[in-house]
Amino acid sequence: MSSYDVAIIGSGPGGYVAAIRCAQLGMKTAIIEKYSTLGGTCLNVGCIPSKALLDSSHHYEDAVKHFEEHGIEIPGEIKVNLEKMISRKQSVVDQTTKGIQFLMDKNKIDVFEGMGSFKNATHINIEKNDGKSETIEAKNIIIATGSKPSTLPFIKIDKERVITSTEALKLKEIPKHMIVIGGGVIGLELGQVYKRLGSEVTVVEFMDRIVPGMDGALSKELTKVLKKQKMKINTSHKVKSVERKGNEVIVKADDKKGEEVTFTADYCLVAVGRSPYTAGLNLDAAGVKLDERGRVAVNDHLQTNVSNIYAIGDVVRGAMLAHKAEEEGTLVAEIMAGQKPHIDYNLIPGVVYTWPEVAAVGKTEEELKEAGIDFKVGQFPMRALGRARASMDIDGFVKILADKKTDEVLGVHMIGARVADLIAEAVTAMEFRASAEDISRMSHAHPTYAEAVKEAALAATDDRALHI
Repeated sequence: MSSYDVAIIGSGPGGYVAAIRCAQLGMKTAIIEKYSTLGGTCLNVGCIPSKALLDSSHHYEDAVKHFEEHGIEIPGEIKVNLEKMISRKQSVVDQTTKGIQFLMDKNKIDVFEGMGSFKNATHINIEKNDGKSETIEAKNIIIATGSKPSTLPFIKIDKERVITSTEALKLKEIPKHMIVIGGGVIGLELGQVYKRLGSEVTVVEFMDRIVPGMDGALSKELTKVLKKQKMKINTSHKVKSVERKGNEVIVKADDKKGEEVTFTADYCLVAVGRSPYTAGLNLDAAGVKLDERGRVAVNDHLQTNVSNIYAIGDVVRGAMLAHKAEEEGTLVAEIMAGQKPHIDYNLIPGVVYTWPEVAAVGKTEEELKEAGIDFKVGQFPMRALGRARASMDIDGFVKILADKKTDEVLGVHMIGARVADLIAEAVTAMEFRASAEDISRMSHAHPTYAEAVKEAALAATDDRALHI
């Protein structure tokens, strides 16, 4: 029987990063993955493939709608080859997952392919895909099994017409009309992919606004922009039935007045969030407890009720984000090595990769009001930037919330071109507890989108933005 200092179940961003950090710290490390490729949901059927399709569809939309204005004329019809687009996406996935395998080899991490389940608190049974099984021993174990798409009790996902994000990444045809149930990150990103490719897209959201966890101003601006792009947004709609009839899907919902509304399409994407994945782990054998929402219960050190077993990422409380899982993987590895790492969960950014992109870190205006904190707001529109006009990407703004007394930045909320990358400046500033004035006095290269951050900081400091 092979014996390890640490074994990790699951090879997504949390699991593989934990494995690398454990190996760097001198631990003999094993990682167990039930699928034939490493990388988990994110690399195989999540973050990476969705970005590949978002980029491809964006290029197509630019060619059709914007090239002529730039003086680029393409004779003949511009066509979508969906099969080739999906194939390119898959090649990006393959390249990325092979990169994880390389990192495992480089760090001398043993990879086991198969379903890992607990025999007890220190032994894991691995059911391999060829029917054979093997048991390994580990002093410490990290559960990093991630999450799976959620659904509603009355919806039957047939993976053909009523689909999840996994199937939406490999459709064989462009839908004529796609209904998206859920106006969150996943639904809006994939909805926009198919909208650009020619589908009619109708979003049906239970809450009173899309991306409901983000600052209200971001929701409002994104709604405005998506409607301008001819996406249909229906908020405050409670879906009550989804029925497939042949090649048609009929969705019935109650609107905010309680009146029944019917939507009909050839595809329905169910994007109502994700659920922690613990099936088959046999947690009872190790004595590991779940919380009331089916997540693995952990303390501040991400330790379960069994002292040598930890859990990270989507399978525990907190935002279901790949970068949050990575930070947790690093934290657990360092705790096991006797170090004292720390994560400030308030400073883990959230991003929506629509175009314009949406990004945020820290507190929303709604959260500050609820907490009774006095704050001031500085906001600057992207359209006032020379760089935005040069690129014809003028939608959006940067909004900075700062403490009224101390000027410390409490939250930064952005919508616009490239804000997925820009948000890192806000995270850095807030990690060092910068004031709005601190940011406003730092030189930002001209012309860039980043200038909107400086201008919003100037607006928050003393309402003294320069270019508006």
